[in-house]
Amino acid sequence: MDYRYPPTARWLHWITVALVVVMFTFGVWIGQFEPKDEALKLRLYAIHESTGVVVFVLVLGRLLRRLADPPAPLPSHLPVSVRTAARVNHALLYAVLLIQPVIGFLDTNAWGFPLQWAGLIEIPSPIGKNEALAPILSTLHWLGAVVLLLLIAAHLGGVFYHGAIRRDGIVQRML
Repeated sequence: MDYRYPPTARWLHWITVALVVVMFTFGVWIGQFEPKDEALKLRLYAIHESTGVVVFVLVLGRLLRRLADPPAPLPSHLPVSVRTAARVNHALLYAVLLIQPVIGFLDTNAWGFPLQWAGLIEIPSPIGKNEALAPILSTLHWLGAVVLLLLIAAHLGGVFYHGAIRRDGIVQRML
């Protein structure tokens, strides 16, 4: 396979991967192993939230770059079901990576906490404190994380399928 994603696309992909790992790590830490030290807990939230803002902006940039310079289509020798699964998974990954930070931002606001990106820029709250809406947004944010994990697992399954089973060069497009 001759096609490789342009360097910018590859870098943005791998930076997104790293940031999602950071975001998940801090999200799980906060949610499952909530620190007793309030200052530490607030720092973890700040890192998680600031990373979410960066992921949102980065994924938006990735989408715009992708629209301006679409990747080569998957080879026609791949079964239609595989090509369709890849397209659907990629579309859903982009969608969830854009929606999840927005829900997290609204969730934070509904609990009455302003979002301050990197401790520097306060992002205005569009909804303000709303104790009735906050638990709903928290649940949606948690469900979004589960969906994102499932989509990543499917994506990694595709990587394994193309890299270890088919050995068709698809994986090398992003390396």
